[in-house]
Amino acid sequence: MDLRQKIRVIPDFPKPGISFKDITTLLRDGEALHYAIKRMAEHFRGKNIDMVVGVESRGFILGAPLAYEMGLGFTLIRKPGKLPGEVLKVEYDLEYGTDGLEIHKDAFSPGTRVLIVDDLLATGGTILAALELIEKLGGEVGGLAFLIELAYLEGRERLKDYDILTLVSYSE
Repeated sequence: MDLRQKIRVIPDFPKPGISFKDITTLLRDGEALHYAIKRMAEHFRGKNIDMVVGVESRGFILGAPLAYEMGLGFTLIRKPGKLPGEVLKVEYDLEYGTDGLEIHKDAFSPGTRVLIVDDLLATGGTILAALELIEKLGGEVGGLAFLIELAYLEGRERLKDYDILTLVSYSE
């Protein structure tokens, strides 16, 4: 199945010059969604993954069914102030300012091998922050799974030490 055909591209959104990759069209297609989750699961099966971690918010949409497919637990990395328990927080730089991510301190035990899932790999900044949270909890990252990669932003280069799976890559 060509998943690229299931992703709607919206020019000039959210601002002129941006070519937005809208995954809602893929998500509403049950066969395409099932295929994407199965492909991710097949890639990481047998790699001793203990837990799937989804990054807010579209990482939740893909991560939860992936965890289910792999028979694993699932936990969340969220924007600050969204998790009710005790959290660890990291801040990271954006083009114009900073942002943050949080994870529950009891999300998993030290030594747990996690698979981080998000919808999009762009510059890699958000995932680098997620990696920092995982490592602060004593976790080991067993892989990174993305539906889409914007290869021209070279995020993969910043994450080259990890097993990275992307299902659709855009070169421009």
